[in-house]
Amino acid sequence: MLDQYGRSIEYLRISVTDRCNFRCVYCMPEHGLAWLPKADILSYEEIAEVARQLAPLGLKRLRITGGEPTIRPELSRLIRQLKAIPGIEDIALSTNGVKLVEMAPALREAGLDRVNLSADSLRPERIAAIARRSMPFSPVLSASAAQAAGLSPVKINVVVMRGINDDEIEDFARLTIEHPFHVRFIELMPVGEMADLTWEHVIPSEEVLRRVSALGTLSAADGPARGNGPATYYRLAGAAGSIGVITPMSHTYCGTCNRVRLTADGRLRTCLFGDHEVNLREPLRAGTALAPLFAQALAEKPKEHHLLQMQVGGLKALSQTGG
Repeated sequence: MLDQYGRSIEYLRISVTDRCNFRCVYCMPEHGLAWLPKADILSYEEIAEVARQLAPLGLKRLRITGGEPTIRPELSRLIRQLKAIPGIEDIALSTNGVKLVEMAPALREAGLDRVNLSADSLRPERIAAIARRSMPFSPVLSASAAQAAGLSPVKINVVVMRGINDDEIEDFARLTIEHPFHVRFIELMPVGEMADLTWEHVIPSEEVLRRVSALGTLSAADGPARGNGPATYYRLAGAAGSIGVITPMSHTYCGTCNRVRLTADGRLRTCLFGDHEVNLREPLRAGTALAPLFAQALAEKPKEHHLLQMQVGGLKALSQTGG
């Protein structure tokens, strides 16, 4: 599965819902969005059929996203269906972690391989302020529950925002010293209706690494096993885990893009911030083979995103695509 620029596409991010139990300041408007009609959302069986048709073409890795995927009922049933597809080697989950302590064992038993936990603060009151929802939970306990269930490597994604949570950079980095967690600092992406967050809130990853290096010697490290994404990894001396940086604003990584996205309503989006997408839902429900549509989509996949020019392909919020 090569696109028009010769990039190998083997990774599909699958949004199972556009809804979320958070309203994070960088991800979704506080008032929410106009939710998709239930009839438009792909069933688990339809999602599995998309993966089943694409796997023979070279699709190997899947990530379940939202919105918040754990609020869709019976998520383990989907994981089990996807795990049974020949050729699928890795299934990951992105979650805010609120329900992870209770769900981790069942998800692992169903076939989930690993988990990414979004955590933008370690302080309960700040978690509530950023999420604009009061749901007391501990990101560290959620990450530990995932680790104990065998969902490893456990990655913790932190969107760094100047003046909002950047005073916790060192606290997050310290987690990697005692825990086998992989903390990834992500540059803020001002998108759509998130007008309160601007370039002034973006912290380049070079600054993050300078601040982390104050804790000890920081050296380049191999990425966690089965990593699919664009993070660059480092390790503090003697640390059990690692530190990663993801740089959509300061250093684009489009040249090595290996992914496409399936939205909850069945649209194949070939670039997170592009406007190119293909409706797979209607052909799927009509019994039409998806392979030619997928090949055409890859032939039209753009060379790079235009986020730096604040062109975001009609996105009102990151929650619409699962990031």
